[in-house]
Amino acid sequence: MRTLVVCVDRAGDVARTAGVDPPISGRDALESLVVDLGVADPEDASVNCILEALRLTAELRDDGDEAVPAVVSGVSDTAVGADRAVAAQLDELVAAHDPDSAVVVVDTAEDERLVPIVESRLAVDAVDRVVVRQARDIESTYYLLKQFLADEELRESVLVPLGVVLLVFPILLTVTNSLAVAVAAITAVIGAFLVYKGLGVDERVADLPARAQEALYSGQVSIVTYVVAAGLALLGTFAGALAVSALGDASVFVQAAAFVYHSVPWLALAALAAATGRLIDELISDEGVRSPYLNLPFGVVAVGLVVRGFTAYFAERADAIPPLRIPFPAGTVTVSPEGRLAALVVCGVLVSLVGIRVAGRFAADDDGDDRGGEHAR
Repeated sequence: MRTLVVCVDRAGDVARTAGVDPPISGRDALESLVVDLGVADPEDASVNCILEALRLTAELRDDGDEAVPAVVSGVSDTAVGADRAVAAQLDELVAAHDPDSAVVVVDTAEDERLVPIVESRLAVDAVDRVVVRQARDIESTYYLLKQFLADEELRESVLVPLGVVLLVFPILLTVTNSLAVAVAAITAVIGAFLVYKGLGVDERVADLPARAQEALYSGQVSIVTYVVAAGLALLGTFAGALAVSALGDASVFVQAAAFVYHSVPWLALAALAAATGRLIDELISDEGVRSPYLNLPFGVVAVGLVVRGFTAYFAERADAIPPLRIPFPAGTVTVSPEGRLAALVVCGVLVSLVGIRVAGRFAADDDGDDRGGEHAR
């Protein structure tokens, strides 16, 4: 078996520095070349590449392989010309030595780009990359940075926010005259950006205009109910804020409980409106209604009842809301916080069970219709 151990120099430094005409092959020729190249430029990394080719050749010969060391160099002023020069030199080596396979030795990532050219002419058994030990960390960092800067998505995700931070930080520092405020504002913005990217909100926002346009053009009811849901959600937020503002100096926990208690009905109505619109779209579509869409409105109402029950318990215990009084002909009955909580939780569970029952019944009817259609066929 004959193996061509070829040292690749895409930049053409070997031919220009040593003043030789590539390709160069043979152990004696490469030993003479490495001496001339080392004397001319001791700092050239190609010296190590050629020495590695000689070492691999000796190692393969010890294993009984008829190895031939060689050097190809891209002597040209352009990248395309250099690649074509290397291709022509490889054709010469293949014609002269008739190798069965090749081992490619490179010393830079730029040289490694020529591996496909070698593979188009010979079977490449291995690629040996030589990095000078003293420069290994520097060179690895350089190529990592080069690959990073070549990736447009990474540049937009990292460099742009970093540049905005560096621009905004001195402005905030000048306006607020407080290092703590400026650092806190920048940290909050970076945290919001990381959450924004981590949850994939950017992808959903990018798809939102196309989805809204498609919904408008297709006449979907859900686009209207989504707007209604957004309005109800704003009403809920406003109602919760009004309730909190009336509490004065209450603790944060009590304020949160009061906010959720007063906003939950509106938020539940908003979710119910959105779910109902989606359900109507499913009803008028040709594919029919899937059971999850039937169960969703019931689930929304059930969750709203349970959340309102727990927040009502905490808020009433803290005297943030009045107790529940039910008028009867015989008199008014005051319901305890525990009784209100139990009643709302039980109502939520019952609504959820009704939803499961309705969805299951609908799914069973669909299965029966499908089987009837199959028997008819």
